[in-house]
Amino acid sequence: MPDSTPEPNNPKWLLLIHQIPPKPDYFRVKVWRRLQRLGAVPLKNSVYVLPRNDQAMEDFQWMAREIVSGKGDATVCEARFVEGLTDKQVESLFHQARNADYEAIAEDARRLTNEVPRSRKAAADQRARVESDLARLRKRLADIAAIDHLRAPAAATARRHIEELERMVHTPVSTRNPEPRDAGPALKNAYRRRTWVTRRGIHIDRMASAWLIRRFIDHAARFKFVPPAAYRPGKREVRFDMFEAEFTHEGDLCTFEVLIKRFSLHDPALRPIAEIVHDIDLKDARWGRQEGPGIERLIAGIAMAHRDDGRRLERGAAVFEDLYEYFRRRRA
Repeated sequence: MPDSTPEPNNPKWLLLIHQIPPKPDYFRVKVWRRLQRLGAVPLKNSVYVLPRNDQAMEDFQWMAREIVSGKGDATVCEARFVEGLTDKQVESLFHQARNADYEAIAEDARRLTNEVPRSRKAAADQRARVESDLARLRKRLADIAAIDHLRAPAAATARRHIEELERMVHTPVSTRNPEPRDAGPALKNAYRRRTWVTRRGIHIDRMASAWLIRRFIDHAARFKFVPPAAYRPGKREVRFDMFEAEFTHEGDLCTFEVLIKRFSLHDPALRPIAEIVHDIDLKDARWGRQEGPGIERLIAGIAMAHRDDGRRLERGAAVFEDLYEYFRRRRA
């Protein structure tokens, strides 16, 4: 979900212009797959585009850093098309890419609808397989929606077919029984009563991380939201989930996961929340938790309804507090 939209007179697009060394082959494939997960579309073999917003800027900055660390070259720039391609043609590239994804989901949903046994008692193995396929299909739909930057027309058809399939099956809910334990005081003592700084336009990882900070790390934390460009922290300020931050993405971990790891937060109820945040933020379908699509839509609704980051934080914190209580109390 975009964090902001460009002003009418500002560039509408971000470009990642890169060159990757021919060897090793796996690195080229890794970069290509990551760009696919971001929903970027190619203008040429070495030029990828995203609609300009804060999230896209950070995603391309991380990609550029990864490419350079792999002995390649990369440049991120804002762009407005003057000759050749038009905005409409670029938008069409995004629609074509996502429409193909949605149409494949709709076709699979239609096929599964025909395979659902009409009796719950009959063909138990077949019903279980269809239910499992439905869960994967919902996850695919959520993943595509997360990178559908320009609302491709085929989305409505895919959702309608999945809703029809959902009416015919029941997906069992797995349960767990976590009991909370508090983190040790060592690192927390060094980060008490701080101002925690992140980029404005907060979304899933920053909402969840801010809740985690105030709930488990710094109960007196204050939060400050700044533009995405380079920011120099003031006295007793600490940055999170932004470029060059003290606490931000590390490897394949989102900021929420990094905070849990660095502050040794062993509370079992945090693990499923971390898995949900990871999949929504990194778009890599690593955990595939069934709660993910619902939480993703809820967070998207908060972002749509509230432009003020303080209000987003307040609403998001309530969501994650209730989600934490749910996982804490859940019984097998």
